[in-house]
Amino acid sequence: MKQLKIITTGGTIDKLYFDDLSEYQIGKPVIDELLRSFQVGFEFEVVPLLKKDSIYLTDDDRELIRKVIEKSSEQHFLITHGTDTMIETAKYLQGIPDKTIVLTGALTPARFNSTDAIFNIGCAVSAVQTQPEGVWVVMSGLVWEPDKVRKNRQANCFESI
Repeated sequence: MKQLKIITTGGTIDKLYFDDLSEYQIGKPVIDELLRSFQVGFEFEVVPLLKKDSIYLTDDDRELIRKVIEKSSEQHFLITHGTDTMIETAKYLQGIPDKTIVLTGALTPARFNSTDAIFNIGCAVSAVQTQPEGVWVVMSGLVWEPDKVRKNRQANCFESI
């Protein structure tokens, strides 16, 4: 992997909460700061493309993500994404040749003490280096093809289908 391009789209991973009523904003992407603090052994570039909760992502947004990937010379992409429509975006990105694309996110914001974000990012970084070209969804230490996973909203987890 020469360089990893990281595209951030918003979602829970970058949320900042302000009060008990769950008022929030999508903050500055946390992945750059996290990876630099861990002194990772690879080069990366963070492209803060969108700042949306994934329930508000449109096909125009997905097309923008797709175009950025298609026009890029990099072969490895990590996309931080909200969990509600992550699989929909992963399916939208299928078919881009010569690219390994991994989508990950968090069920709790990265700024929380008990977040899954750091673990998911670490797993996604490993997956983007080891999986063949194609599109992958990485959550909770597991790697799935987009057509073989779903989010179980009641249990607040991802599961095989």
